[in-house]
Amino acid sequence: MQPLLLAVRDRTRALSFALAAAALFFAALLTCGGEKPSWWQDAVFYEVFVRSFQDSNGDGIGDLNGLIDRLDYLNDGDPATSTDLGVTALWLMPIMESPSYHGYDVVDYYNVDAAYGTNADFQRLVDEAHERGMRVIIDLVLNHTSIMNPWFIASLSRSSPYREWYVWSDVNPGDAGPWGEQVWHSRGGAFYYAIFWSGMPDLNYRNPAVTTRMFDVARTWLLDRGADGFRLDAARHLIENGASQADTPATHFWLAGISAAVKGWAPESYLVGEVWAEPEVIVPYLNHEVDQCFEFSLAEAIVSGVRDGAPARVTSALNRVLKLYPEGLFATFLSNHDQERVMSRFLGSEPRARLAAAILLTLPGTPFLYYGEEIGMAGTKPDELIRTPMQWEPVLGGGFTTGVPWESLQPDAAQRGVVQQSDDPQSLLSWYRQLIRLRLGHTALRTGSTTLIDAGTAPLLGYVRVSGTETLLVIHSFAPSPQPVAIRVPSLPAGTYGAVDLLVGGNVLPCTVDDTGTLRELDLTIAPFGTLVLDVSRT
Repeated sequence: MQPLLLAVRDRTRALSFALAAAALFFAALLTCGGEKPSWWQDAVFYEVFVRSFQDSNGDGIGDLNGLIDRLDYLNDGDPATSTDLGVTALWLMPIMESPSYHGYDVVDYYNVDAAYGTNADFQRLVDEAHERGMRVIIDLVLNHTSIMNPWFIASLSRSSPYREWYVWSDVNPGDAGPWGEQVWHSRGGAFYYAIFWSGMPDLNYRNPAVTTRMFDVARTWLLDRGADGFRLDAARHLIENGASQADTPATHFWLAGISAAVKGWAPESYLVGEVWAEPEVIVPYLNHEVDQCFEFSLAEAIVSGVRDGAPARVTSALNRVLKLYPEGLFATFLSNHDQERVMSRFLGSEPRARLAAAILLTLPGTPFLYYGEEIGMAGTKPDELIRTPMQWEPVLGGGFTTGVPWESLQPDAAQRGVVQQSDDPQSLLSWYRQLIRLRLGHTALRTGSTTLIDAGTAPLLGYVRVSGTETLLVIHSFAPSPQPVAIRVPSLPAGTYGAVDLLVGGNVLPCTVDDTGTLRELDLTIAPFGTLVLDVSRT
């Protein structure tokens, strides 16, 4: 369709949006005031960079059909098996048409990038995932487009209706970005605003036509393609106000509107926001705007605390999160596609990687795993080297491709892969499988309340997770040597109890709780960088 005809259509849609905007906002208040959908609170997510997961046609680039071929690795749909990872939801990094390898500068919001396949391939992926009990959310890049997007190209003409789709100025306002970067870029005798990079011009959401179009994009992927929700990229930067370039009232208002629309179209859909900020900044986004946001400060506390043997960092961060957030309404993770991989941050220490995994999968919130984390993939900046192909087996191409990989595999790919770890009960992969099944098997670990407890000695981190009649005591050791455990749980009434180590199994261990909440007669030692999950019940 020609740009002028598109513009006329969008102007027509904009009129209807303008009439409906207030209704959408108040609908958001009503929708989010009720009971929240629960599937994402019970889920374990797996972040997939499709380009790097599995190549199905030998061109060296991962694709949707390759991901479909590997779904049984992630979840085979049979609860009786234990050879799959067991995750219950997928987050796909950008799959829409883009000129860049990463996909965060979109050219066409309505179509899958040809390197990854077709829209029909995506729909088949969703169907196959659903058959196995997995949901699928996709990255929705709202803040900006590619400089090669037809909308931006049309906006270069001052007389084009698309001029107002982006933020243009005849003079350079001179504002620097949030990180001191240049945000105003010269083109055709004027300046356009692009907060991240000159190749990613920001959309102008003060123009109702832009909002109308992006609402339509969201509706298409939810209703026509079957996506279960979105990860909203750069959510805090949508609408700037002069030098104020993050967290503006207009951004909050706009997100409330799209949330209302999304929940109206698909009430069970999930919105998780990328608001890379401190908890005090994040929490207001949970007020009718998104279901959850990623908890960056807690992630950093876990990784740096495990690396440096400093459990107090996790205790402090977790205390802050538990105080500020509505219960469980945050997304937890160890690393993602923008951060160095945790195995590299741990300098290859598998015991530390195991401890970090255990913390992640026993904490409140919704956990997200970055692909390859479960096998200990390494990777340091630049970004391409933290997004390298998945390491499946010790063959040429790593089992990722029969051709030449788009990016070289990590140097240890032949030693650290899925095949090498699958049948080893002591491997990192087996540990992740066990932890995920433990979490999915216990409501207290998924949605139970969380209270920090005194675990007796300085190198230990402890908390109690409670749901109904289920009480789980979780103890983690940050020490390289065995540690005695003396647990004090003030919330437990005095009496006689029995405890079972859920990670090891075995007999019920009798113990008592005195008037101070201290567990007596429970003689336990925790292994170096070890974890205890004790199911405690009154006898």
